[in-house]
Amino acid sequence: MYPVHRSYKEETLVERNYDLEKRKYAIGGAVIFIVLIFLIRLLSLQIMSEDYKKNADSNAFLKKIQYPSRGVIYDRNGKLLVYNQPAYDITVIMKEITSLDTADLCRTLKITPEFLRKRFKDLKDRRLNPGYSPYTNQVLLTQLSAEDCGIFQEKLFKFPGFYIQRRTIRQYNYDAGAHILGDIGEVSKTEMEDDEYYIPGDFIGKLGVERSYEKQLRGEKGIEVLLRDARGRIQGNYMDGKFDKAPVAGKNLTLSLDIELQKLGERLLEGKIGSIVAIEPSTGEVLCLVSSPSYDPRLMVGRNRGKNHLQLARDPWKPLLNRAIMGAYPPGSTFKTAQALTFLQEGIIHEDYPTFPCAHGFNHKGLHVGCHGHVSPLSLIPAIATSCNSYFCWGLYRMFGDKKYGSPQNAITVWKDHMVSQGFGYRLGTDLPGEQRGLIPNAKFYDKPYRGSWNGLTVISISIGQGEILATPLQIANLGATIANRGHFITPHIVKEIEDNELDSIYRNPRYPTIDREYYEMVVKGMRAAVDGSTGSATCRMAGAILPGVEVCGKTGTAQNRGKDHSVFMGFAPMDNPKIAIAVYVENGGFGATYGVPIGAMMMDQYLHGKLSPENEIRAEEFSNRVILYGDEER
Repeated sequence: MYPVHRSYKEETLVERNYDLEKRKYAIGGAVIFIVLIFLIRLLSLQIMSEDYKKNADSNAFLKKIQYPSRGVIYDRNGKLLVYNQPAYDITVIMKEITSLDTADLCRTLKITPEFLRKRFKDLKDRRLNPGYSPYTNQVLLTQLSAEDCGIFQEKLFKFPGFYIQRRTIRQYNYDAGAHILGDIGEVSKTEMEDDEYYIPGDFIGKLGVERSYEKQLRGEKGIEVLLRDARGRIQGNYMDGKFDKAPVAGKNLTLSLDIELQKLGERLLEGKIGSIVAIEPSTGEVLCLVSSPSYDPRLMVGRNRGKNHLQLARDPWKPLLNRAIMGAYPPGSTFKTAQALTFLQEGIIHEDYPTFPCAHGFNHKGLHVGCHGHVSPLSLIPAIATSCNSYFCWGLYRMFGDKKYGSPQNAITVWKDHMVSQGFGYRLGTDLPGEQRGLIPNAKFYDKPYRGSWNGLTVISISIGQGEILATPLQIANLGATIANRGHFITPHIVKEIEDNELDSIYRNPRYPTIDREYYEMVVKGMRAAVDGSTGSATCRMAGAILPGVEVCGKTGTAQNRGKDHSVFMGFAPMDNPKIAIAVYVENGGFGATYGVPIGAMMMDQYLHGKLSPENEIRAEEFSNRVILYGDEER
């Protein structure tokens, strides 16, 4: 029998019925999918998104931010340094702009149409302005003067959607201390992402204590809820101000800065590149922190702030750079005091033994490190007083070759730990932003280039604060404070008091290096001999002439450089119960006695006596008129 076959028509019908069955489920699934999309979108728009709520609220209410008064800043003697002055912002609610006479608006606000168009575009760009909404206030212009604001106020009725918002801007009583005080500027996108407190148009500390103490200075914003009528006109406070929140003023700061000392330091470094840092040893309070060249902090106020900042940033002499905490320099012979303390602690040397020869320098196995002429051989105290290079070269060579360590690598590890404990190689933790760490090399630092085969002679330059050693002027001044205290320091800080707040414990509690107290007395004797000449030649004798009757202790430094040497000085006064420790660093200033010593001594005179003596006033004027020619290269 032949098989029975279905007709073509029957087969087609079966296939079509099968396709129809599948299509039914597909269409049903598609419908359900589309409905879900609509539901999700409606949920997003009506519940998840705040746009509808903002739209409804904006029709009925106007929420005005009330900016708090920023904390004011005083110096240690109660002199007002930074205060507030009224300024005005122009804000806009995009949805309320019905008709706009652009030409008239630009004339009134003294801006160009191109600027206005770009500003509107930037405000609507959520990449530049996160959280933008056409229903909320957006800051159009900031820091209008009272005069400009008054002109705009008279025409405000012609510009629906535009509002005036009062705030304060910073004013400075002195043209000094810019690197310490810092400034405020409009908040960036990154800063808004980091802290939800800020919204577009807010101001935030950018540099100095304005930045590091931003949260204390800024206070807390308030809000005023105003009721609108059907035409958008303000009818007064909603529910008599029940939902208003008053702003909380920022905390006032008292700095440890002596503004008169700061002004003198900036005056003495005029025409020079360098830094001066003075510290009160007993408290760690920074008395002055000079970085030269500097700038007038009043340049960073008002609508020209951006223009002025750009000009300063492009200056090849880098006036925005705070060299006191950011400049990493070879400390030169000031570092010999830290070496002496380390050698004493490790038993490499004693006060009177051994004595080391100096035939115009260190000479051993064909290696020569030069030195100036002085008596030879000599022990520790005259070695500090005369700043003998040979003595400290021998000390380092003996330590790195001492068999008790087993290897130079082990010896330098011990050496490095002592140096770090004295405040070198890492950030001290001062309360100003941007502090750099300097450099204290370790074993790995030398193992790589020398393939593990090196000794004290290989790295002999670090014995005199040269070679790879780098330190900030703040670290050098802190070493002076540590020696003045005979073996401890408090982390240097610029803020003395915060209104109704306590300073961080790091700025209240002493830190102790790994050096025994008894060894500091020996170094103090050497630094005193460098001034009074009791052991023969004295590198800081001028300090005694500038400050007669004061027991000054000092140590010069002449840091070698590709060009002319840097002039360095570290010292403190009086020897007993010291009130000030200071470091002076003048780039390409030559010998330490040329600039470092006289500048340091005059600064001490100002602080200890409240003013310069008549003789020192004449001397200060002469030094302020000295100019060092640096060439055209960037510094």
